[in-house]
Amino acid sequence: MGIVVIGDVFIDVKGYSTAPFIPGGRNAGVIQQIHGGVGRNVVEDIANIELKPTFVSLVDDDAMGDDVIRKLERHKVDTRYMRKVKNGMGTWLAVFDQDGDVVASISKRPDHRPIEQILDEHGDEIFQDADSVVIEIDIDKEIVKKTFHYAEKYGKKVYALVSNMTIAIERRDFLRRTACFVCNQQEAGILFSEDYGGLKPEEMARCLAKRIQSAHIPKMVVTMGSDGAAYADQEGNWGVYPAMKVDVVDTTGAGDAFFAGVCVGLTYGKTMREACAIGTRLSSTVICTSENICPRFMPEEFDLDR
Repeated sequence: MGIVVIGDVFIDVKGYSTAPFIPGGRNAGVIQQIHGGVGRNVVEDIANIELKPTFVSLVDDDAMGDDVIRKLERHKVDTRYMRKVKNGMGTWLAVFDQDGDVVASISKRPDHRPIEQILDEHGDEIFQDADSVVIEIDIDKEIVKKTFHYAEKYGKKVYALVSNMTIAIERRDFLRRTACFVCNQQEAGILFSEDYGGLKPEEMARCLAKRIQSAHIPKMVVTMGSDGAAYADQEGNWGVYPAMKVDVVDTTGAGDAFFAGVCVGLTYGKTMREACAIGTRLSSTVICTSENICPRFMPEEFDLDR
């Protein structure tokens, strides 16, 4: 069944200023509407390495929902555990300045409750053949609880990422049960109640190695934008992987692509540094376009042990 991803589908409405952005002013630019959502981005990134993941998620019961499913199926995502329901998808409205940075956004979250029903009805068949499991750790708590129940029942590793750290910090017990947790520098600061804004990559990595010991988090990666990524594990290993130099158009989805690469690497036999290398390569292809996902790769390019 490959990697199972449990998460959201969003429709992203993105406006790009074509001149220096003026807060509160009338800014000329370009507006695009594309498929988004953390879970949807991650599952398509994984599919674009030809790994045929399975997506447990929801879409709206309308033409837009049909369009999302058709696109995922074209990318060889297994969509049989997706459901069409009212308010199944979220919406993210974002405004970007001339440098590709988000200057304002509004988000409407979907109703997650039908995902819990999917797990109740199909949990055993979904998890027993999975290579690993990916979940947004800040999704509804009952869904997270059921995910870990089935994953532990069948001995599957769970990889977690976050879209709302304010919710995630209330779930430290779940973070301790993950195989690896990935977040950005600001989110790590919220998690550990410290300010990491001024840290250099090696300082972040050394600090991370200490913090995950006391927090009992098995493995963790912290993305640091143009400074690369810091990583550490419970065995005392830590390090930094540098970012690739590219022209930035839109950073949306770059973190999701990085996470997808880390999850793929760790699932299929790579070290943490090697997994971060895959994540860095995927994310670098996202930020130089207005797309939310990476282009297609062949798994042989990453020498995966499948």
